[in-house]
Amino acid sequence: MFKKVLEYAGEYRRTTYASIAVMLLGVVMSVLPYFFIYRLIAPPLTGELANPGQSLLWAAAIALCGVLYALLYVKGLSLSHQAAYSTLRNLRVSLQGRLEKQPLGVIKEKGTGTLKKMFTDDIDSIELLLAHALPEGLANVAVPFFVFIAMFFVDWKLALLSLCSLPLGLAAMGAMYRAGTSKVGDYYASARKMNNTIVEYINGMEVVKVFNRDGDSYRRFEQDVRGYRDFTLAWYKVCWPWMALYNSILPCVALFTLPVGAFLVLKDYSTLPDLALVLCMSFGTGAPLLRALSFLAAMPQVSYKIHALEQLMSALPLAQTEAPFSGRDHTVTFDRVHFAYREEEVLHGVSLTVPEGSLTALVGESGSGKSTLAKLLVHYYDVTGGAIRLGGQDLRDMSLQALNDQISYVSQEQFLFNTSLLENIRAGRLTATDEEVMEAARKAQCMEFLDRLPEGIHTMAGDGGKQLSGGERQRICLARAILKDAPVIVLDEATAFMDPENEEKMNAAIAEVLRGDRPKTVIVIAHRLHSIVNADQICVLDKGRLADAGTHEELLQRCPRYQKLWQAAQGSARWGITASKGGENR
Repeated sequence: MFKKVLEYAGEYRRTTYASIAVMLLGVVMSVLPYFFIYRLIAPPLTGELANPGQSLLWAAAIALCGVLYALLYVKGLSLSHQAAYSTLRNLRVSLQGRLEKQPLGVIKEKGTGTLKKMFTDDIDSIELLLAHALPEGLANVAVPFFVFIAMFFVDWKLALLSLCSLPLGLAAMGAMYRAGTSKVGDYYASARKMNNTIVEYINGMEVVKVFNRDGDSYRRFEQDVRGYRDFTLAWYKVCWPWMALYNSILPCVALFTLPVGAFLVLKDYSTLPDLALVLCMSFGTGAPLLRALSFLAAMPQVSYKIHALEQLMSALPLAQTEAPFSGRDHTVTFDRVHFAYREEEVLHGVSLTVPEGSLTALVGESGSGKSTLAKLLVHYYDVTGGAIRLGGQDLRDMSLQALNDQISYVSQEQFLFNTSLLENIRAGRLTATDEEVMEAARKAQCMEFLDRLPEGIHTMAGDGGKQLSGGERQRICLARAILKDAPVIVLDEATAFMDPENEEKMNAAIAEVLRGDRPKTVIVIAHRLHSIVNADQICVLDKGRLADAGTHEELLQRCPRYQKLWQAAQGSARWGITASKGGENR
């Protein structure tokens, strides 16, 4: 475990070792005063007269050791914390790098609460290991170890008596570990569940209030919080008695030495000065020993968290290489594509070709696999069978950065950073000038609402873009795609939740994309069929399979599934609400 964590220390590993050495000297300074105390009381025990000058010297040595202990311990902690937080930084950067290579779908499955807990709480808890348990624990174990060895040179019988409390204390600690360790996994599962519930409760507050679901939502919130509390208290109640027992016995190394040692002195098996020396040495080892074992008690939690982080890091990354894009053109080919979410396969051998410069629409009922195909194309996941090619090059044979340079993806749920709208659009191409950003905003039909904002395009988007409506956020995100000017564009139901006015503007913006300086390969996932009747190709998906592909007219003639979808679309277009004479709506 220590070795695994120290791999992330880098150049600060030496600082960790230096902190251990300094801390070791500090602990020595905390033990030496007990030896000097013995030197103070030794003359009366042997019947000698105390030397005032010598006694003053021992008293000064005790004071000096106290000062040195404080200085060395503070210096040791300073070095250990410097190394610890540098290591935590390296660990977070490494975790972030590995997360970037994970499928986005896998990351979303973990939940925001779990990832927040891993990046903050769990990694912060490793600070205990690096800044305290490693330097302090080793130093506080090493010094008592050598002191006990020295006791055997003084009187082996008394030394054995000093060790008698250790087996009893360790037995109590072992019982606590057996009772507590078995519940660690359930404890952290309960914590993750509570974190995810809290995040969901806060993010869904608006919906909860609008639909008067306060009671149901709060009950779940309260249930998970109480569940975490009850589980934690039950876990602690099992451990507390054993914890109290070993905290009482372990530091009391004189528990057997004092009574039994006095008996040995009376029977002349040991001497009074030796008993006094061993007792002084025992008193010096109690505090360091207990401090070291207190860190040991926290090791199962730290070990579990490191294991959880390693599991996250060990998840299979996206299959990719460092190669650039080398396709002959920008034709997209799905070749017998299979894909499964966990164990359930949702795409069953889908094969279709999207020619370069064409507009292809994917249609089908909810759950037919449209969005899954789009996410596989932008490499949110790896296919579980078959291949997806861009210009003849397998997506897995290029880097994710190279693929992202070739594709712009606009989904129905887009995120805006809490910065200006100008910078949000510029995220599509960081080197773009302000004029190019404004031109992209104009093509995306953003000027209509930008002109009425107090600071125009320099207005802050707010947390998650909450300063804008859904349709306005969507057009800002489309402006990003226009600015990026990638040869392949994927629009995943970009107008799904828009009102007719915003949908009209969005369609005009999409038309601007198609009229770009170079031909674009566009894939549109649509549920409003009237918006894609002029597509070069319409692919009908049904339960994860390609039912048919062709133009609107061709599919109306030969594809029953498309005919059904078109009839439903035509019927919904005629829906309306009228008032009857009796005042009822129909």
